[in-house]
Amino acid sequence: MKNNIYVIRKEKNLTLKQLSVLTNLSIGYLCHLENGTRVNPSMNTMAKICTALDASLSDVFNV
Repeated sequence: MKNNIYVIRKEKNLTLKQLSVLTNLSIGYLCHLENGTRVNPSMNTMAKICTALDASLSDVFNV
């Protein structure tokens, strides 16, 4: 699943560490999601990321 986590995170001037704190997800996991080496996150994970980025599910995950 292609996503826009990196693009939106940069637009919001957030570091991976800051996003990690906001979502309670590891930096490594978020990095893998951004790079596409990890796919199909759970709905709960997607919701945490969308909330932290203040963006819609469709904007972040192209669904």
